[in-house]
Order: sequence, then structure tokens, then C-alpha cells
Amino acid sequence: MTRHANTAARWGIGAFTLTLITMAGIQAGAQAIAGHNSNAPVNFGADRIELQDRQNRVVLSGNVDITQAGLRLQAARTQLNYTDAGSLQIQRITATGGVTVTRGDERAAGEVAVYDFNRRVITMAGNVRLNRGGDTLNGGRLVIDLKSGVSSVDGRANGSSSVTGAVGSTGSGRVTGSFNVPKNN
Repeated sequence: MTRHANTAARWGIGAFTLTLITMAGIQAGAQAIAGHNSNAPVNFGADRIELQDRQNRVVLSGNVDITQAGLRLQAARTQLNYTDAGSLQIQRITATGGVTVTRGDERAAGEVAVYDFNRRVITMAGNVRLNRGGDTLNGGRLVIDLKSGVSSVDGRANGSSSVTGAVGSTGSGRVTGSFNVPKNN
């Protein structure tokens, strides 16, 4: 088994992972962040916006709130990179400062997040916390693949992703958490 497979908790379609759902007795009815429609329009609000035309980027700061089809990203600051070939197309959102991503009853939080629209991947790093109902997972880095519906949590905030070595990571190298179990009558 590879090092990545040993240190990553796999999550799956319809909730975090079919394996963990089965092990934890979690009901699969809730919507998952990984089931998100990444083709929907993106709406935003912030205290300040700065358009940097020459760099094809927009910087939002102060209480940034970005929504897309039921997915909500909140942060202190974000940078949106785009292309302008006749119409604006967002390529990437980089968020910093107490980042939270929510959808339904699921919430992911961390120090830094990158939403890569081309790859359809959201990567979070730095003291990542994942909550769904009463279930929790903690780690250094979370990668959510919106195309496949599979996500993984690594103990350390490093690897081949574009979000590595984030500030504030505990560096313990382990994924921790707790799951609720069904009550027997």
C-alpha cells in the first residue's frame, strides 16, 4: 500500500465515503460537498473588491462570502484568477484567513483553500476540520475532487497539491476524528 493510501482517509459519493459511512453507521441521505455542481454561476460579496485587469485577477477582502449552487465559501480574503477570451471565466479561487466551505450539514474549515475550476478540485490545508452532523475529521490537508466525488484527508499539509505547508498545521501527521454509532434498543 502506498504512503498516501496509508495516511489518507477516503471519502465517497453521496456522503464522505461509502466505507466510512458503513463503518460509522452514518445515514447516506445528506448532500456531500463532493456532489457539488461546479458549473453553476459564482456569486460573491465582500467589504472591498480590487480588480487587477492586467493580471486577470480580482481580490476580495473583508468578510468574503462566495456561493455556487448551494456551496458556500467564506474567508477573510480571496483572489480570483480568470481568463478573458470574450467572456470572463474563473480559473481559480485562492482563499485565506479562517476559510470555511459549507454545503448542507457538512462543513470544512482550514487556514487556506484553493478551488481549481479547471481540475474541479477544492484543496484545503492548515488545521483542516471536517464536520457532518456529529461526526468529525481533523487533518492537515483535505482534497475534494468534484468530478469523481472522492475526497481525502491527509495528516500533514504536504504532497502534490497546490496547497502545501500551510501556516498553523499541527504537523502531527495523523488524521483524527470521531463518528457517532447507531444506538441499540
